[in-house]
Amino acid sequence: MNYTGNIRTCQGLAAMALMALASCDKPEPTAPGAFETTGELIALSGGDAGAAGACVTCHGLKGRGDGNLSPRLAGLDAGYIARQLEYFSAGQRRHPQMSWIAARLDWRARVKVANHYAALPVPEEEEGEFLSVAACSPAIARLYQQGDAVREIEACAVCHGANARGVGAGNPPLAGQPAPYLVRQLENWRSGERYGDPLDAMTHVSRLLSAAELVPLAEYSAHLTDANGRREPRAICPPTRRRDPRSGA
Repeated sequence: MNYTGNIRTCQGLAAMALMALASCDKPEPTAPGAFETTGELIALSGGDAGAAGACVTCHGLKGRGDGNLSPRLAGLDAGYIARQLEYFSAGQRRHPQMSWIAARLDWRARVKVANHYAALPVPEEEEGEFLSVAACSPAIARLYQQGDAVREIEACAVCHGANARGVGAGNPPLAGQPAPYLVRQLENWRSGERYGDPLDAMTHVSRLLSAAELVPLAEYSAHLTDANGRREPRAICPPTRRRDPRSGA
Protein backbone atom coordinates (compact mmCIF):
# COMPACT_ATOMS: atom_id res chain seq x y z
CA MET A 1 0.00 0.00 0.00
CA ASN A 2 1.35 3.39 -0.98
CA TYR A 3 1.42 6.59 1.08
CA THR A 4 -1.84 7.87 -0.46
CA GLY A 5 -3.56 4.61 0.41
CA ASN A 6 -2.43 4.84 4.02
CA ILE A 7 -3.88 8.36 4.31
CA ARG A 8 -7.23 7.20 2.91
CA THR A 9 -7.33 4.26 5.31
CA CYS A 10 -6.61 6.49 8.30
CA GLN A 11 -9.27 8.95 7.15
CA GLY A 12 -11.79 6.13 6.90
CA LEU A 13 -10.99 4.85 10.39
CA ALA A 14 -11.25 8.37 11.81
CA ALA A 15 -14.66 8.83 10.21
CA MET A 16 -15.88 5.55 11.71
CA ALA A 17 -14.62 6.61 15.14
CA LEU A 18 -16.44 9.94 14.90
CA MET A 19 -19.65 8.16 13.94
CA ALA A 20 -19.30 5.87 16.95
CA LEU A 21 -18.78 8.84 19.27
CA ALA A 22 -21.77 10.64 17.78
CA SER A 23 -23.96 7.63 18.46
CA CYS A 24 -22.98 7.79 22.15
CA ASP A 25 -24.42 11.30 22.44
CA LYS A 26 -27.99 10.06 21.90
CA PRO A 27 -28.42 6.68 23.59
CA GLU A 28 -31.47 4.70 22.72
CA PRO A 29 -34.09 4.47 25.49
CA THR A 30 -33.48 1.38 27.57
CA ALA A 31 -36.22 -1.13 28.11
CA PRO A 32 -37.50 -1.59 31.65
CA GLY A 33 -35.67 -4.20 33.69
CA ALA A 34 -36.91 -7.76 33.70
CA PHE A 35 -38.24 -7.32 37.23
CA GLU A 36 -40.03 -4.01 36.55
CA THR A 37 -42.27 -4.89 33.62
CA THR A 38 -45.42 -5.01 35.78
CA GLY A 39 -46.45 -3.75 39.19
CA GLU A 40 -47.00 -7.31 40.38
CA LEU A 41 -43.43 -8.27 39.45
CA ILE A 42 -42.09 -5.24 41.31
CA ALA A 43 -44.10 -6.25 44.37
CA LEU A 44 -42.76 -9.80 44.16
CA SER A 45 -39.14 -9.05 43.25
CA GLY A 46 -38.47 -5.60 44.68
CA GLY A 47 -37.54 -4.26 41.23
CA ASP A 48 -34.30 -2.29 41.34
CA ALA A 49 -34.35 -2.54 45.15
CA GLY A 50 -33.76 -6.29 44.82
CA ALA A 51 -35.24 -9.18 46.77
CA ALA A 52 -34.59 -7.41 50.09
CA GLY A 53 -37.03 -4.73 48.95
CA ALA A 54 -39.86 -7.01 47.81
CA CYS A 55 -43.17 -5.44 48.89
CA VAL A 56 -44.76 -8.81 49.63
CA THR A 57 -42.30 -9.42 52.46
CA CYS A 58 -44.18 -6.99 54.72
CA HIS A 59 -47.45 -6.27 52.93
CA GLY A 60 -48.27 -9.83 51.86
CA LEU A 61 -49.18 -11.37 48.52
CA LYS A 62 -52.67 -9.85 48.67
CA GLY A 63 -51.62 -6.50 50.10
CA ARG A 64 -53.33 -7.06 53.45
CA GLY A 65 -50.40 -5.99 55.62
CA ASP A 66 -49.18 -7.93 58.62
CA GLY A 67 -51.83 -6.96 61.14
CA ASN A 68 -49.29 -4.94 63.08
CA LEU A 69 -47.04 -2.15 61.76
CA SER A 70 -47.23 -2.89 58.02
CA PRO A 71 -50.38 -1.33 56.53
CA ARG A 72 -52.94 -2.71 54.17
CA LEU A 73 -52.29 -1.49 50.62
CA ALA A 74 -55.02 -3.45 48.84
CA GLY A 75 -57.75 -1.19 47.53
CA LEU A 76 -56.05 2.11 48.44
CA ASP A 77 -55.99 4.92 45.88
CA ALA A 78 -53.11 4.45 43.43
CA GLY A 79 -52.16 8.12 43.53
CA TYR A 80 -52.06 8.05 47.31
CA ILE A 81 -49.71 5.03 47.32
CA ALA A 82 -47.40 6.62 44.74
CA ARG A 83 -47.27 9.84 46.75
CA GLN A 84 -46.32 7.98 49.90
CA LEU A 85 -43.41 6.36 48.06
CA GLU A 86 -42.34 9.84 46.96
CA TYR A 87 -42.58 11.07 50.57
CA PHE A 88 -40.43 8.18 51.78
CA SER A 89 -37.85 8.96 49.13
CA ALA A 90 -37.86 12.69 49.98
CA GLY A 91 -37.77 12.19 53.76
CA GLN A 92 -41.26 13.48 54.50
CA ARG A 93 -41.98 10.04 55.88
CA ARG A 94 -39.16 8.34 57.74
CA HIS A 95 -38.76 4.59 57.77
CA PRO A 96 -35.34 3.05 57.06
CA GLN A 97 -36.59 0.15 54.95
CA MET A 98 -39.26 2.05 53.04
CA SER A 99 -36.98 5.03 52.38
CA TRP A 100 -34.29 2.70 51.03
CA ILE A 101 -36.78 0.91 48.75
CA ALA A 102 -38.48 4.07 47.47
CA ALA A 103 -35.15 5.68 46.58
CA ARG A 104 -34.37 2.74 44.29
CA LEU A 105 -37.64 2.78 42.38
CA ASP A 106 -38.08 5.39 39.68
CA TRP A 107 -41.41 7.14 39.22
CA ARG A 108 -42.54 4.72 36.53
CA ALA A 109 -41.95 1.75 38.83
CA ARG A 110 -43.73 3.48 41.72
CA VAL A 111 -46.81 4.10 39.59
CA LYS A 112 -46.85 0.49 38.41
CA VAL A 113 -46.67 -1.00 41.88
CA ALA A 114 -49.22 1.54 43.16
CA ASN A 115 -51.67 0.55 40.43
CA HIS A 116 -51.11 -3.10 41.27
CA TYR A 117 -52.06 -2.70 44.91
CA ALA A 118 -54.94 -0.32 44.15
CA ALA A 119 -56.48 -3.01 41.94
CA LEU A 120 -56.41 -5.67 44.67
CA PRO A 121 -59.72 -6.22 46.48
CA VAL A 122 -60.26 -5.03 50.04
CA PRO A 123 -59.88 -8.13 52.23
CA GLU A 124 -63.04 -9.97 53.17
CA GLU A 125 -64.25 -9.58 56.72
CA GLU A 126 -62.90 -12.07 59.20
CA GLU A 127 -64.58 -13.20 62.38
CA GLY A 128 -65.26 -10.26 64.69
CA GLU A 129 -63.13 -9.54 67.72
CA PHE A 130 -63.76 -7.60 70.86
CA LEU A 131 -62.50 -4.06 71.11
CA SER A 132 -60.97 -2.74 74.28
CA VAL A 133 -63.25 -1.06 76.77
CA ALA A 134 -61.54 2.28 76.06
CA ALA A 135 -62.18 2.01 72.31
CA CYS A 136 -65.87 1.38 73.02
CA SER A 137 -66.15 4.52 75.10
CA PRO A 138 -68.76 7.03 73.84
CA ALA A 139 -66.13 9.72 74.35
CA ILE A 140 -63.88 8.10 71.72
CA ALA A 141 -66.78 7.79 69.29
CA ARG A 142 -67.59 11.48 69.77
CA LEU A 143 -63.95 12.41 69.32
CA TYR A 144 -63.83 10.60 65.97
CA GLN A 145 -67.25 11.64 64.70
CA GLN A 146 -67.60 15.15 66.16
CA GLY A 147 -64.16 16.22 67.34
CA ASP A 148 -63.65 18.38 70.42
CA ALA A 149 -64.49 22.06 70.02
CA VAL A 150 -63.01 22.98 73.41
CA ARG A 151 -59.58 21.69 72.35
CA GLU A 152 -60.08 22.79 68.73
CA ILE A 153 -59.80 19.21 67.50
CA GLU A 154 -61.60 18.68 64.20
CA ALA A 155 -63.53 15.45 63.78
CA CYS A 156 -61.60 12.62 62.12
CA ALA A 157 -64.76 11.93 60.11
CA VAL A 158 -64.36 15.20 58.20
CA CYS A 159 -61.41 13.81 56.22
CA HIS A 160 -61.66 10.06 56.76
CA GLY A 161 -65.43 9.64 56.63
CA ALA A 162 -68.03 8.62 59.18
CA ASN A 163 -67.23 4.98 58.43
CA ALA A 164 -63.50 5.61 58.00
CA ARG A 165 -63.62 4.83 54.30
CA GLY A 166 -61.66 7.97 53.42
CA VAL A 167 -62.92 11.14 51.76
CA GLY A 168 -61.40 11.76 48.35
CA ALA A 169 -58.18 10.39 46.97
CA GLY A 170 -55.93 12.28 49.38
CA ASN A 171 -57.53 11.06 52.61
CA PRO A 172 -56.98 7.33 53.01
CA PRO A 173 -59.36 4.86 54.64
CA LEU A 174 -58.54 4.02 58.23
CA ALA A 175 -60.94 1.10 58.52
CA GLY A 176 -59.27 -2.21 57.86
CA GLN A 177 -55.83 -0.93 58.75
CA PRO A 178 -54.00 -2.51 61.69
CA ALA A 179 -54.67 -0.47 64.83
CA PRO A 180 -50.97 -0.61 65.89
CA TYR A 181 -50.03 0.91 62.53
CA LEU A 182 -52.50 3.78 63.05
CA VAL A 183 -51.09 4.40 66.54
CA ARG A 184 -47.56 4.55 65.13
CA GLN A 185 -48.62 7.07 62.48
CA LEU A 186 -50.27 9.32 65.07
CA GLU A 187 -47.05 9.17 67.09
CA ASN A 188 -45.01 10.00 63.98
CA TRP A 189 -47.20 13.01 63.21
CA ARG A 190 -46.83 14.20 66.81
CA SER A 191 -43.05 13.88 66.81
CA GLY A 192 -42.47 15.32 63.34
CA GLU A 193 -41.19 12.01 61.95
CA ARG A 194 -43.95 12.36 59.38
CA TYR A 195 -45.05 15.66 57.87
CA GLY A 196 -46.25 17.32 54.69
CA ASP A 197 -50.03 16.92 54.88
CA PRO A 198 -52.08 19.86 53.55
CA LEU A 199 -52.38 22.65 56.14
CA ASP A 200 -50.52 20.44 58.65
CA ALA A 201 -53.88 19.10 59.79
CA MET A 202 -52.58 15.76 61.06
CA THR A 203 -49.65 17.35 62.87
CA HIS A 204 -52.02 19.80 64.57
CA VAL A 205 -54.63 17.22 65.60
CA SER A 206 -52.16 14.57 66.74
CA ARG A 207 -50.48 17.04 69.08
CA LEU A 208 -53.80 18.07 70.64
CA LEU A 209 -54.79 14.50 71.43
CA SER A 210 -53.73 13.10 74.79
CA ALA A 211 -51.38 10.13 74.85
CA ALA A 212 -54.15 8.06 76.47
CA GLU A 213 -56.46 8.70 73.49
CA LEU A 214 -54.15 7.43 70.75
CA VAL A 215 -54.67 3.68 71.15
CA PRO A 216 -58.47 3.64 71.63
CA LEU A 217 -58.98 6.15 68.82
CA ALA A 218 -56.86 4.01 66.50
CA GLU A 219 -58.80 0.87 67.48
CA TYR A 220 -62.12 2.60 66.95
CA SER A 221 -61.04 3.91 63.53
CA ALA A 222 -59.68 0.57 62.38
CA HIS A 223 -62.81 -1.37 63.31
CA LEU A 224 -65.70 0.87 62.33
CA THR A 225 -68.96 -0.79 61.30
CA ASP A 226 -69.66 -1.14 57.58
CA ALA A 227 -66.25 0.24 56.69
CA ASN A 228 -65.25 -0.10 53.02
CA GLY A 229 -68.64 -1.59 52.18
CA ARG A 230 -68.52 -4.39 54.73
CA ARG A 231 -71.88 -5.61 55.96
CA GLU A 232 -70.74 -6.54 59.44
CA PRO A 233 -68.49 -4.76 61.92
CA ARG A 234 -64.88 -5.86 62.06
CA ALA A 235 -65.10 -5.91 65.83
CA ILE A 236 -67.69 -5.53 68.53
CA CYS A 237 -67.74 -4.02 71.97
CA PRO A 238 -67.87 -6.39 74.93
CA PRO A 239 -71.36 -6.73 76.42
CA THR A 240 -72.11 -4.35 79.24
CA ARG A 241 -72.60 -6.15 82.52
CA ARG A 242 -75.80 -5.31 84.32
CA ARG A 243 -75.55 -4.37 87.93
CA ASP A 244 -76.60 -7.24 90.17
CA PRO A 245 -78.65 -5.83 93.07
CA ARG A 246 -77.95 -8.89 95.17
CA SER A 247 -74.18 -8.51 95.17
CA GLY A 248 -73.76 -4.86 94.35
CA ALA A 249 -71.54 -5.86 91.40
